[in-house]
Amino acid sequence: MQELYFTQQLPISLDEAWSFFSNPSNLKEITPPHMGFVVTSNHHGEKMYAGQIIRYIVKPVLGVPLKWCTEITQVVDKKYFIDEQRFGPYAFWHHQHHFTEVSGGVLMEDILNYKLPLGFLGDIVDSVFVNNEVKGIFAYRKKILMERFGA
Repeated sequence: MQELYFTQQLPISLDEAWSFFSNPSNLKEITPPHMGFVVTSNHHGEKMYAGQIIRYIVKPVLGVPLKWCTEITQVVDKKYFIDEQRFGPYAFWHHQHHFTEVSGGVLMEDILNYKLPLGFLGDIVDSVFVNNEVKGIFAYRKKILMERFGA
């Protein structure tokens, strides 16, 4: 299983950060265009809540569409939320999003644990392609968020 950790500090209030990141519709804005990311659930709401199901289509490789469904399993207002894959391309996906008010803004921390299916074949695909792709997605997010909110 992979464990990745990413941080970013933004010069915005905790309220502004929470308002942006807890709205599922904003996920497309911080996902690289080449991923072809589309939220397909109609009733996902504008704010995250525990038990919420969000469905997507994503095209991570050669434009081949994959269906992905996540559940928001935990939410503590203005502190953190956790999404877990219910079905999709991973054997396991658990993503924690933490928000801490700091001097001059908000510190965001992402803790991602994931595992590909197919045993050792999945491990090879991960080491050759997926791990770098996931890191690239978070690098893209960091860039877009800096452009939107400042460094």
